[in-house]
Amino acid sequence: MEGLASLGTIPKVSFPPISSSIRRSKFPSRRLNRRPSMDALSRNSISVASSSSPISPAIRAQQTESEAGSAAASPVNEPKENDLKVKEWEVGMFQDEVAASQGIRIRRRPPTGPPLHYVGPFQFRLQNEGNTPRNILEEIIWYKDKEVSQMKERRPLFSLKKDLESAPPARDFLGALKAAYLRTNLPGLIAEVKKASPSRGVLREDFDPVEIAQAYEKGGAACLSVLTDEKFFQGSFENLQKIRNAGVECPLLCKEFVVDAWQIYYARSKGADAILLIAAVLPDLDIKYMTKICKMVGLTPLVEVHDEKEMDRMLAIEGIELIGINNRNLETFEVDISNTKKLLEGERGQKIREKNITIVGESGLFTPDDIAYVQEAGVKAVLVGESIVKQSDPTKGIAGLFGKDISA
Repeated sequence: MEGLASLGTIPKVSFPPISSSIRRSKFPSRRLNRRPSMDALSRNSISVASSSSPISPAIRAQQTESEAGSAAASPVNEPKENDLKVKEWEVGMFQDEVAASQGIRIRRRPPTGPPLHYVGPFQFRLQNEGNTPRNILEEIIWYKDKEVSQMKERRPLFSLKKDLESAPPARDFLGALKAAYLRTNLPGLIAEVKKASPSRGVLREDFDPVEIAQAYEKGGAACLSVLTDEKFFQGSFENLQKIRNAGVECPLLCKEFVVDAWQIYYARSKGADAILLIAAVLPDLDIKYMTKICKMVGLTPLVEVHDEKEMDRMLAIEGIELIGINNRNLETFEVDISNTKKLLEGERGQKIREKNITIVGESGLFTPDDIAYVQEAGVKAVLVGESIVKQSDPTKGIAGLFGKDISA
């Protein structure tokens, strides 16, 4: 535990009470069954995190106050703000429990304690252990959570809903993949417009998103995936808009790390036709409601899974039509395309066929043999970025990937 103290004399205060709910090992089951309204979810979607770190002794010591205790005074002009921060932290603790119960290991935010505590003449910020991201995805999510909070302040949801009225019409992302499969008898290609990645660094120095998108379309891509994350992938929503406004006809997937339903509205307002939802980040309730919001605004949700448990979770949710299997290990970033075959075997494969779900193979696809392998496993679409974006001519890169020209 690390205590960060800012010196300064402040009025004598006592501690704000912390709800005894954070002392409980289990939360009342009735809270798990509460279903937020669509509007409530739009304003603030369910947070995502895995089991939180143990509460530090310094914080636990303050939990001896009863719930019925009177509200303590905070420094002048700050009581409401600090009470709100404490309440938000308590809600986060509850959401951690929900996510952990579903096997989600990616934590939504650092497991810090209540934001501020006042002790004598000093002001301390108490932190729990474990405030370092455990892997790159968790680091991305922690940053994205703060980024989206700031974006929401600048662009409230009501203004985004107005922007939807002038957004270009949504196109049929899933329909384009199915049509490509029927036309070529090969998996429909989602070609990714990606400049860089955390694991590979910069993939293409002479990066012109519109030029690359047009080359992909010419080469036979059914759809395009556009990275919109700036910090880790050097992408942007500006790239998405440029491609859409340039007259590219391929439906566009917004490749973003979604932690809040607000991002769905934002992506649609920028011209996206589909958006990525990651099962390793979002608990089931988020997936259910975000899927409904996607369909309400005209977006196709591509739900991404990485292992058997995530696949089983998604197969239990009604209304999912498009699932991507990422062959990349989230913690080590190692890639194994046999992961696709493993997740499509046996009863899972049978259930996928019964539900008529289209499966997308993702990561580790570089050669015609790789494409043939995942197609035989049951894949009807593939999402490919690195192996074609690095080619001097992405159009020829697509032909090399499939072993033949797949353009119309």
